[in-house]
Amino acid sequence: MKAIGAGETGIARVAVIGAGAMGGGIAAQFANAGIAADLLDIPGADDRSGPAKAGIARQLKIGGFMSPSAAALVRPGNTEDDLARLTEADWVVEAVSENADVKRALFAAIAPHLKPTAILSSNTSTIPLADLSTGMDPALARRFFITHFFNPPRVMPLLESVAPPAESAEALAQASRVLLGKTVIDCRDTPGFIANRIGCYWLAFAALEAVRRGIPPETADAVHAALGIPRTGVFGLLDLIGIDLIPTVWGSLLRALPATDALHSVDLPAADFTARMLASGYLGRKAGAGFYRKAADGAAEVLDLDSFTWRPLSEPAALPKNDPAAMVAAGTPEGEYARAVLAAVLDYAARHAPVIAADPGAIDAAMELGYSWRQGPFALARAAGLGPVQATARRGPGLRLDNLPAILRNDFATLHDMGDGVACFRVRTKMNALAPGVFDLLEETLPRAGRDFRALVIGNEDPRAFSAGADLSFFLGMAEAPDGPARIEAYGRRGQRLFTGLLRAPVPVVAAVNGFTLGGGCEFQMHCDRTIAHAEVNIGLPETGVGLVPGWGGCTRLLERTGDPARAFATLFGGTVCQSAAAGREAGLLRADDGFVMHRDLLLPAAKAAALALVPGYTAPAPAELVSTGAAGRDALLAGPHADAEAGRISATDLSLAETLADILTNGRTAGPVSEADMLARELQALVTLAARPSTRERMAHMLKTGKRLKN
Repeated sequence: MKAIGAGETGIARVAVIGAGAMGGGIAAQFANAGIAADLLDIPGADDRSGPAKAGIARQLKIGGFMSPSAAALVRPGNTEDDLARLTEADWVVEAVSENADVKRALFAAIAPHLKPTAILSSNTSTIPLADLSTGMDPALARRFFITHFFNPPRVMPLLESVAPPAESAEALAQASRVLLGKTVIDCRDTPGFIANRIGCYWLAFAALEAVRRGIPPETADAVHAALGIPRTGVFGLLDLIGIDLIPTVWGSLLRALPATDALHSVDLPAADFTARMLASGYLGRKAGAGFYRKAADGAAEVLDLDSFTWRPLSEPAALPKNDPAAMVAAGTPEGEYARAVLAAVLDYAARHAPVIAADPGAIDAAMELGYSWRQGPFALARAAGLGPVQATARRGPGLRLDNLPAILRNDFATLHDMGDGVACFRVRTKMNALAPGVFDLLEETLPRAGRDFRALVIGNEDPRAFSAGADLSFFLGMAEAPDGPARIEAYGRRGQRLFTGLLRAPVPVVAAVNGFTLGGGCEFQMHCDRTIAHAEVNIGLPETGVGLVPGWGGCTRLLERTGDPARAFATLFGGTVCQSAAAGREAGLLRADDGFVMHRDLLLPAAKAAALALVPGYTAPAPAELVSTGAAGRDALLAGPHADAEAGRISATDLSLAETLADILTNGRTAGPVSEADMLARELQALVTLAARPSTRERMAHMLKTGKRLKN
């Protein structure tokens, strides 16, 4: 299955040359969008495609593929035997070592194999386009771009692009959004482009300034975390990047920049601690030790840069949180350090903004997306009160729910008019939990279907969650009340009635899911005609973790979708939260034909389009007719849990949950047809019974307190 919109990009097949961490990750991300890719590297000694195969295996191991099945779309090869494959590619991405001579030699070798319309791009992080295209055939140079990905390609949302002279990068940017999920920033053709130019200066200045002021790494990092740039801080980020890359990345940038550039005044590769760390093998996280490490007993330690010995982490002084102005105004060594770092980075960014970017907004966006700053330097300077700074602007999609009129509204949800006869039901609680007030507005919404709108979208623009499910604290409060069983039965019955009403509405309903789509939130989308998911959705029915089972139709809908009690049981009892739309489809939480988008901003427009496409001739689905496998099916489902219980691998509470789920999915011990209404009744009864158990209430309380599952 391909990402929605993939067919409109003109990219049917790609090739990536260089199967290292970056190249392999780029190929995997194309495959995640359903695009076939050739991954080529130098020939191996024993297996000529061995290096490329190793690149694919690495991505499978580290999660570069959203589903193991996506790896089948990546075909390994080598740069001596398989260059002819490039004739099939619409886009060829070079991701070899950061050496201009090596890259230019590769371009010369592959040029004869490229079709006349193919895009060629380089994943360089520091080398200007003009340098790389020296000696290139003019016809190819017009189709040659910089596409600077950030590592890991699946996770990092930024892609910096440099277009050839007189050529627009608009089509490439659109393809990158649709196929790769990237926000593309147009950069000027200068060394390091935007993010690495500013980011390398920031990291070098911040690290060297901390050493100069005698501020230990953990304190410097706490200061950066307080400023929101980023959670790792400077030394933690250098550990993540890898100390061994300092000579390569900073060295390449320093060689490309004139001697007058301020980066030369903060020469990180020449720092004494850099040389000592490299000599000692302290290369960062990849080596198990950098500025930080874990001791043999698991305790965190930090490298003392004066004595060059390891010591326990010290507790930094209390710092202002989420208040940059207070941080830089603090009359403490930490505050003075924060002010010095921010002032230096702001000055560097302001001096170079006209040369490296179209506007200050591009610099802010690049640092936010490429280096995980909560705010870019110009926005942060304003927040910190460092004087007037140019306003920033970030381009976004035209559709914003806040800009749309409201049809209905309460304190918990809003029904928006999306235009074209489509409404959008938007939850607005914390993590978009399904509080009773959300149900109140849904009750008002359903009677308007077909009268006030001809299609309905369920979605929001919260990057964190579609819905984290039922309000657990509210549910626990009901369970602990004297009339708890009656209250929970009414609550469960109300949810079932509303969700079933959504499924039987006279208009098509499409869910637009992203982020956490859990428990009741997952059940919500399972009662829609279609779901459009962000590729990186976290979706699941984890109710067993708090001693419950889905009670708003999740069991029923999952059995209907899978047609397989064993598959449904595995998904429900495991309570696994799938980490992608692809995994959600495999688990049955999404349908096989539910669409997905790679970029979060494309989600609501795609859901609206899907809803409109369902309008002609729409008929609501009839109630499901299910089939029970009876006693034999129940015994088969429980064979594994019984064995696990006997071996002490699961608790008595978990075994009881397994038995409850098996009863729901197999109609107890009765084989034969089962109506949707009967199965929903079984779900509800199980929910009421389980909620009354002390072990369940203990699990819910523990989850609310710690965020973790209690294994009682």
